[in-house]
Amino acid sequence: MSNYKFETLQLHAGQEEAEGTTKARAVPIYQTTSYVFDSVEHAANLFSLKEEGNIYSRIMNPTTDVLEKRISSLDGGVGAVAVASGSAAITYAVLTVAVAGDEIISSKNIYGGTYNLFANTLKDFGITTKFFNPDKLEEIETLITEKTKAVFIETIGNPNADIIDIEKAAEIVHKNGLPLIIDNTFSPYLCRPFEHGADIIVYSATKFLGGHGTTIAGLVVDSGKFNWKDSKFKNFNDPDPGYHSLKYSDLGEAAFIIKLRVKLLRDTGAALSPFNSFLILQGIETLSIRIDRHVENALKTAEFLEKHPKVRKVNYPGLPGSPYKKLQEKYLPKGGGSVFTFELEGGLEAGKRLINSVKLFSHLANVADAKSLIIHPASTTHSQMNEKELENCGITSGIVRISIGLEHIDDILEDLSQALENA
Repeated sequence: MSNYKFETLQLHAGQEEAEGTTKARAVPIYQTTSYVFDSVEHAANLFSLKEEGNIYSRIMNPTTDVLEKRISSLDGGVGAVAVASGSAAITYAVLTVAVAGDEIISSKNIYGGTYNLFANTLKDFGITTKFFNPDKLEEIETLITEKTKAVFIETIGNPNADIIDIEKAAEIVHKNGLPLIIDNTFSPYLCRPFEHGADIIVYSATKFLGGHGTTIAGLVVDSGKFNWKDSKFKNFNDPDPGYHSLKYSDLGEAAFIIKLRVKLLRDTGAALSPFNSFLILQGIETLSIRIDRHVENALKTAEFLEKHPKVRKVNYPGLPGSPYKKLQEKYLPKGGGSVFTFELEGGLEAGKRLINSVKLFSHLANVADAKSLIIHPASTTHSQMNEKELENCGITSGIVRISIGLEHIDDILEDLSQALENA
């Protein structure tokens, strides 16, 4: 279906025809743990990867298979793996590439949970992370050593909506023989990172892809463009005793995503349930329509806040005065997303009063919901970071993050207006 446009693929990719037995048009929920083998030989061939097919729903499932094919098609990849959360997706993407003793490099302006994973948790696995300023891409090259195995960035930074120059980052990373992993959670439909040089995409499907705050899920998508035969990637080129000395680099363009599935997912088990796969598929079917509305509302909200006397600064890339406006126009021509921050003149105390005064906005730890959301990052989503780390990432105590939903714009602005009166 590669000749179809995004809006068509989000409805049909992965399930071009009605389900074979029942002729069901909707993707069926295959709520099963396991699958019957045709013979002893058939079972053995599946387990040894000589044949493709279903073994156990921890590894793959027909409902989840449609989801994986759909997101891969939307991004222009060669394959995808769905997992239990966005955090699992990021963890698996890194652990597929890096082992104990290795290093990765990451943009410092990323989601607080990801920052904590990289800065602290991965140390327990013997993997070290070095951080760079996404506005100073030349720092990447100064951090690369023989131990470096990947570079990680976000399309739109969380929470301040800064935008990185993906093509320039990819050029630097590829010049040094490394893969570029990008978190595209804030910008599905708005940006297709593979077109700009990224090698691996990760998503928290919990956010825009699901769209309704009901389902936690993650996705990893493989471009199929990176050459894993480079000797520096020993875990792709050394025989794996878990698969009778299989070399993953021999598996062709889908080597990365196959290894993630048959090694990481198989052995550590953060599988996505079939029902949750079904719910994410439902969300994807309306993805473009919802995001168009999200972006329209977000720009109007940012413009409103920018003019308000109690607002010191608005960090939204779609505003003409944003330092990221040109990058937004290049990489996200449909709009700058709908998750951004602003800072009040009254600092932290004013932010508290604002959050406590909203009526329409929900105060909770999520983004990209159909409903408008609000939170204070420094004390919640990024609270694992110390004061210096917060400062380095541009997260002040007075910053408020909002996720603009699908409500009527007049109601959104009215709620913010009345809350600002109390701020």
